[in-house]
Order: sequence, then structure tokens, then C-alpha cells
Amino acid sequence: MKIKSAEFVMSNSDVAKCPKNLMPEYAFIGRSNVGKSSLINMLTHRKSLAKTSGRPGKTQLINHFLINNEWFLVDLPGYGYAKVSKTTKKVFQKFITQYFDLREQLVCAFVLVDIRHDPQPIDLEFMQYLGEKAVPFCIIFTKADKLKPNAADRHVEAYRKVMLETWEEMPKHFVTSASKDIGKEDVLEYIDSLNQNMVTSPK
Repeated sequence: MKIKSAEFVMSNSDVAKCPKNLMPEYAFIGRSNVGKSSLINMLTHRKSLAKTSGRPGKTQLINHFLINNEWFLVDLPGYGYAKVSKTTKKVFQKFITQYFDLREQLVCAFVLVDIRHDPQPIDLEFMQYLGEKAVPFCIIFTKADKLKPNAADRHVEAYRKVMLETWEEMPKHFVTSASKDIGKEDVLEYIDSLNQNMVTSPK
């Protein structure tokens, strides 16, 4: 799939105000500073569609981007370790769960994980939450350029072992690097395949 157009539609903290049409949505979420904005910019081939920042917790709203006038890419706030007040964190963590509880248009969530680190409890807990809610999700390993290929493979395998302690199988996963365009086509082709398999609903 080629991204021909990518446009910002809206930001808000109220799930009820998200776009009303039935276009499929794909949500991107991960721990703060995992490289989510950089990945979104890489996937859409835009330098600053999503705002990048060295400060964790920059994204604090539900951001909808319309892709090819066919589907929405949804940029969700990072969970955990964001340098915002406890009150602010409590609010946006609540609307994250409301998004997954209420958003019927959601086709798949992509949970971003920094490939350089051992499996983190907060990531595993979030994926457990998605599993309990029966939300389809995939794992996107980010920052693969920071490791040699063999090391990246070992980190993915370590994740697989931990996941298989509680899951029947490892969720579908992608290894990516925003700076090197690694994994871009794989992620986009997967989204395209899901869109093609869906029964289109009237807008």
C-alpha cells in the first residue's frame, strides 16, 4: 500500500467526539518515548505529521489522521512514565481505556515496544488488558537500527518466551526502525490486507 495522502483531522480527549463515520481505524500506542511519532511519520512518509519530542508524554490527546481517504491512523497517548501531573495522567489514561472500550471502528491496535529493552511489566500488563478486552493487536518493535540484527533477533525471541508463559502464541509482530525505514512496507501491507478483508460499510 502506498500512502498518497495523510491529513490531520482532529485531536480530543472525549471518545464521543471522535469521527462518526465507520472508516476502519488502526491505533498506535506504547510506553512514553518509544518512538511512536517517528514511526507514524515514517509510515506516512511525512516529516512532521505526528509531533516528535525528546520529552516523554508529549502526546496527551487522541489524534486522528485520515489516510488515503480510506482509513484512520490513531495516535494515542503513551502510557507510563510520562512527565505530566498525576491529575493529567489520570485523565488521559482514563480516555485511553474508554477508547478501547467504546470505539467500534477499531480494527487493530499496534503496541510499540523498544526492541533494545527486556520485556517490561507495563507493556505486558497493557497487552494483557487488550487481550482481556478482546481487542486485536500486534506488536511493533521500534528502534531496530540501534541493535545488530542478531541482537534484535535475540530480543524478539526473549519477548516470545515471556509472552508464551501466559499467551497461547506470540502475537503478530513487526521489527521497525523509523530512521532506516525498516518494517514500513510490512506494517502497511498488513493494514492493507485487513482493509481488503473487511466488508465495507456505508459511510
